[in-house]
Amino acid sequence: MSFLESLGTGLRKILDKISRHPDLDETTILQTVNEIEKALIKADVNLDLVVKLGETIKKRIKQEQPPTGITKRDFLIKIIYDELVNLLGGEKTQLNWPKKDRLYTILLVGLQGSGKTTTAAKLAKFYSKKGYKVGMIAADTYRPGAKDQLVQLGQKINVNVYTSESDSLTIIKEGLEFFKKQGYHIALIDTAGRHKDEKSLMDEMKKIVDQIKPDEVFLVIDATIGQQAKSQAEAFSKAVTIASIIITKLDGSAKGGGALSAVAATNAKIRFIGTGEGIDDLELFDAQSFVSRLLGLGDLKSLIEKVKEAEINEKRFEEIVSTGKLTLLDFEYQIESMVKLGSFSKILGLLPGLSSLPAELVKNADNEIKRWKVILSSMTKEEKLNPALLNGSRIRRIAIGSGTKPEDVRSLLKRYELMKSQIKILKRNRNFIKKLGGAYKV
Repeated sequence: MSFLESLGTGLRKILDKISRHPDLDETTILQTVNEIEKALIKADVNLDLVVKLGETIKKRIKQEQPPTGITKRDFLIKIIYDELVNLLGGEKTQLNWPKKDRLYTILLVGLQGSGKTTTAAKLAKFYSKKGYKVGMIAADTYRPGAKDQLVQLGQKINVNVYTSESDSLTIIKEGLEFFKKQGYHIALIDTAGRHKDEKSLMDEMKKIVDQIKPDEVFLVIDATIGQQAKSQAEAFSKAVTIASIIITKLDGSAKGGGALSAVAATNAKIRFIGTGEGIDDLELFDAQSFVSRLLGLGDLKSLIEKVKEAEINEKRFEEIVSTGKLTLLDFEYQIESMVKLGSFSKILGLLPGLSSLPAELVKNADNEIKRWKVILSSMTKEEKLNPALLNGSRIRRIAIGSGTKPEDVRSLLKRYELMKSQIKILKRNRNFIKKLGGAYKV
């Protein structure tokens, strides 16, 4: 199980337990803090940081008074939220959006195997979607196949890649000149992997930075190295000025908490996180949104942004979320929308209350979507608006019309009913978030 899954599940269980205690006594608070500490240690977060977080939570709940209208239980949840956000770097800083009047250069550095080449392509796709004309430079002359990999990724996302058989510095200089003449807005430079103890490679990196003077240097760190990320981040930061850090492979590592917290402890800003192998699986890191998702409060800011990008009817989508009501017609609309948005399971993680749906439901959701679409297309509009009409004979008719079995139709209805009941949690969580006085705005 990955860090995201294990820590998220653990924290949500703790919050569920708190919710069953309307009046918190000191024993319950101490038990809660102890369980949070255990969950963070299991996620590889540094022990000293965990102890400090626990002490801060206990101190705040003892010394601070809940705002008017907020229960002590809800105030404790707010404090937990606040301190987890602080642990992961605090409030989000604005991304430096390059102007389009000149070529903006971004140099990617990091350990070998950290995922720099794939990350370069993900960044290229990210900036391209924002309207930038992006080019990539293959300057890793050490790893066999690095150049070919970047070229293949570039072809996949329709981004030009500059290659040459020269040394790294010459390739970069030639590539920058090429993209400058062609009127590109951003050049992403993929360099060789290097360890903090490899003096010759670290010296080469300094030389590259001194000569080309990039606008930004992004340090790419693999989440699987856990707390070692801190020493690597510190070493690279001493060698060159690091503008931002990208944590990769966060979806598959049990040590993600160690990498995130260790890097944040260096005061370096985590700018992006890699959450999957897909070319679109790169997210701007926002500690507030990240913690909100871990706690099961959802991330409606990210979800609405995805809705805008997919050109989905945002107003209709917002109505469904805000009212907590769902018909089969809405259910069909959401399925079609989620196909545009990407992975069904990832979208559920952005919705307050739905990240805790049964694992077996989420696991096969992506594979079931096609079958659901066919079944729903065999229903009448009246049936979609009033599912109570779906008796045995209607279910058999729908199964025949969709080429499925009656149990497949019943399975869909079962999932619809489950989502219908769960989605009612959205309004409650929204109201709760608002009551917290802006701890997390949606």
